[in-house]
Amino acid sequence: MQTFFQFTAYIVIAYMLFSSLSYLGFFMLAFRKVKREDQLDKTESTEDLIGNLNTYPVSIIVPAYNEEVGVTSTVRSLLALEYPEKEIIVVDDGSKDKTSERMIEEFQMKQIPFAVRMHIETAEVEAIYQSSIFPYIRLIRKANGGKADALNAGINLSSYPYFCAIDGDSIVENDGLLKTMKPIIESDGQIIVTGGSVRIANGSTISRSKVEAIDLPNSPVVLMQIVEYFRAFLIGRLALSHLNILLIISGAFGVFNKERVIQAGGYNKNTVGEDMELVVRLHRLLREEKSKQRIEYVPDPVCWTEAPESLDVLRSQRIRWQRGLFETLWSHRKMMLNPKYGSVGLFSMPYFLFVELLGAVFEFVGYFLIFGGFFFSLIDPYTAGILFLVTIFYGSLISALAVLLEELTLHKYPKASHLLRLYFWALTETFWYRPLMVLWRVQGIFAAFRKKAHWGDMKRKGISS
Repeated sequence: MQTFFQFTAYIVIAYMLFSSLSYLGFFMLAFRKVKREDQLDKTESTEDLIGNLNTYPVSIIVPAYNEEVGVTSTVRSLLALEYPEKEIIVVDDGSKDKTSERMIEEFQMKQIPFAVRMHIETAEVEAIYQSSIFPYIRLIRKANGGKADALNAGINLSSYPYFCAIDGDSIVENDGLLKTMKPIIESDGQIIVTGGSVRIANGSTISRSKVEAIDLPNSPVVLMQIVEYFRAFLIGRLALSHLNILLIISGAFGVFNKERVIQAGGYNKNTVGEDMELVVRLHRLLREEKSKQRIEYVPDPVCWTEAPESLDVLRSQRIRWQRGLFETLWSHRKMMLNPKYGSVGLFSMPYFLFVELLGAVFEFVGYFLIFGGFFFSLIDPYTAGILFLVTIFYGSLISALAVLLEELTLHKYPKASHLLRLYFWALTETFWYRPLMVLWRVQGIFAAFRKKAHWGDMKRKGISS
């Protein structure tokens, strides 16, 4: 039996070394891209785009379910966006709180007659309201159908060729939409999807729907999520975008070509990972058409959102994310290792399967063997020690590199003490935070077999004052 556990330990060590090298490779790609962009002429301002006749108008869609705490702050932040032509559509997906009432009162909205173009089938639309002070703000009240269904309803009502999907608790920096649209405008529509960075607002001072002062929260749980977001956005997404094989645009903040999304069938209502599933389906569509159009991640535009502060809410969120990843990969399994889909099928899909999805299983086995090796002699102590060191390298040191990349790119955290605190917590990740994530991700895989579409409820404190 010890021989079996010993052999399993070697497999886990080899896997973690391979995954670590993958992340290091991604880090080098991301670092090169950052350095290359750093050498470009920084005097060119996005302000030039404001008066550019080629700037595409954008519909901003805000799906909302029980978001009475933050929805008006989000809309206020969208009103402040520096963009020449936009409309804001809030979709109340059968909320049980006062989401619609807050919108109607805050923006003096009146019910209007409507005829919605049903590009995508959705649950029943009950009423549409329009602001009497900002005519380009509208509210859809509809029967509950889930976040994907709410987004589809917003697409049906939207007037413009591009739409921006943003969560109901998010706040976008004033030039965020302009920076996200810039690659689309400059490519003359060859880039069909862009996404920006999402940052955690907990601890920062937000007033009048704007981030006034950036600071760190006191909660270790939230601090680790900040580090985790660095790793996901700045290492993973920047590198994958550089290779044109990015499979995820965050549901919190992304811009899409409406015609392409309608052609692909809209958001999938049968998965909790509707944002990733749509991006994979768009990749599939582009590859089948042999199109040269691209999907890109733009690190500079920043959207601020509220992160879970309790372990219970965080657990629910991570189980849902892992379940969404499983469902997306399963739905598009014909793309896996299929040369027809180019580097997406041959590299990106296997990467998300073996590293992002099954990585939790390998890590879970690794923690079991480390514990069993040191306390129950399941494997020899030497092998357990190597496995332990590899686990630290795989988790904590990669996260520390992500903090470094944040400093090289966005410089959002102004104080040296901020970076020191983030470095410290990044180095502790393996000892408490990552085991929790691994456990919940494994639970998320099992949850994928118990399908039940729902919104990811999270108790909001509100990120604006």
